[in-house]
Formats: sequence, C-alpha cells, structure tokens
Amino acid sequence: MEDRIEAVRRFNRFYMHQIGVIDARFPGCDMSSSEAGLLFEIAQRTPVHVATLQDVMHMDRDCLCRLITQFERENLISTDQSEQDRYACLIRLTEQGRVRLARIDAQIRKAVRDSLAGISPSEQQDLVRALSHARRLLAPQSEASFTLRAARPGEPSLIAARQSALYAESHGWGHDLECLIADSVATFLRHFKPEREGCWIAELDGVMAGGVFLTDEGNGAARLRLLHVEPFARRRGIGDALVQHCLSFARAHHYERAVLWTSAILEPARRLYARNGFTCIASAVHTRFGTPVLGEDWECPLSSQSTAAAAKNRTPE
Repeated sequence: MEDRIEAVRRFNRFYMHQIGVIDARFPGCDMSSSEAGLLFEIAQRTPVHVATLQDVMHMDRDCLCRLITQFERENLISTDQSEQDRYACLIRLTEQGRVRLARIDAQIRKAVRDSLAGISPSEQQDLVRALSHARRLLAPQSEASFTLRAARPGEPSLIAARQSALYAESHGWGHDLECLIADSVATFLRHFKPEREGCWIAELDGVMAGGVFLTDEGNGAARLRLLHVEPFARRRGIGDALVQHCLSFARAHHYERAVLWTSAILEPARRLYARNGFTCIASAVHTRFGTPVLGEDWECPLSSQSTAAAAKNRTPE
C-alpha cells in the first residue's frame, strides 16, 4: 500500500507543477484555484444553496462564507436576502460574475491547450481516458451516462485481457481460463460474420466500462459470450443494457433463441440473466478452469412474450 500512496502523491506533485499552480493560482488567472472552483460550481448550479456548495466543494463552512461575502462584495453573485440564515440562502451568479468566469475559463483552457500541444492526438486520447478512469475509480458513484457502440480494432482483445485479469483476481481462475478466453476471441475474429454477429463496448466518459460478444451458434441460436462490466462501472445498468442489446440484435436478425454458458458461483451474473428472460436449462461440473466448477447452460426464447416477462422483472444491476 505504501508504494501506491507514494505513487498518488508523486502524480499530485507532478500535476501541480505541470499546470503551473504557484501559491494556489493558475498562471494568468486573478483568482486562486479554490475561488475559481467555487465560482464555477455556482455557475453550474445557479441558483444554489450555500449548504449544497459546501457538500460539493468539501470546504470549511467559515471559509466558504468568507468567499461568498467576497464574491458578493465584488458583485460576482447575488444572494437571497429574505433568508435570515445566511447558510440557507440562495446564491445566483450575476452578469459580472459570468463575465469574470468566462475570462478565467479562457485562461485555464489556454493553459491546458498549451500543455496538450506537445503530444500527438492519439496520446491526447490516451490521456483523457486515463484521467476519466482515475476519476471514476476515485468517485465511482458520481453521475455519468454510458453509451454502447461497436468494438473498434484492438478492443475485443482488451475484453479478453480484462476478463482474464478480473477472474484471476476474484476467483483465482488463471492460465486455463485465459487460454479459453483467448481462443474464444481469436475464433470470433477469425470467422467474424458482421451480418450475424457482433462485439459491443459500453463506454463511460470515454473509458471502456464493459463489453460483450454475440456469435452465431447455428440452428437458430445466438450465443452471448464474455459479458463483463468493470468494477468501477457497476450498479449503473450497464450489464442489463449489454444483454438487452444482444437480444435486440438477435431478434432483428431472426434468431430463434439466445444461449449462454456461465458458472453457478457467479450469482450476480445469474440474476442479470434471469431478469432479462434467460432460464437455466442444464448444469454439470467441469474442470476447464483448472478446478472443479459447476457450469450452467442458459437459454432465452426470442419471442414477444418472453420479452414482456423479462421487462416486467428487470431492475438495475
């Protein structure tokens, strides 16, 4: 743990130097970082209660009230004077406050733009994804919406790598499972039928948050494979969305049923499949992961009746 703590502190020191923060001020900016951050939050939420700002900014109450008094004196904000309790009053950004914030925003944008100018577009994307990932790891419950899209080159292999790493960490399934996953992805890529199959990525703030494959098994069956949701992105409905997308694709391409294979020990996954219309139709112990595991075959008939039943029982993962 100590090496991880030091790594975070080392990055903090690097970043403070990188953006040029000296005496808690951005270069060319006439406000401290705390003042600029508070003015930004007021602009985003106006009108807003002081109590809400304290929750958002994690700022000492007395310090917050001093800054609000300063902003009011500079005519950057207006407050609801009808409230006797200053801590409960409503704050609004004034026109002068909007002008001041726009100038600060332009200064900070220029500083960031100059910082990014030294790296290539692909490196800029890598940086944005890394920063988004760090934010999601440190604040997993913060608000964000996800999108589903077709996998890009290289991403099917990323799914295989993440599946292998996650199962090794959570269940101790190592080399044997990794070989099975790699073979499955390689077969998909080698024999890919774009008109009948697919691989989809769930993306959260530009970061891969999960993925799934759908393959043609023949005899009217479509198979869901390698569904996973990253730990930082769970409990947002991403798993349900990926399964539903697969089922919609399968129906649109006239499959008769969807099938999958999972393990009895993966209870959250089993609940996910059940609420989306799948039922377990067979089970048997196997040692394909290196240790005895109870495997299960699940099936979902692709009919309007089964769709309605699944929708009725659906809850967020």
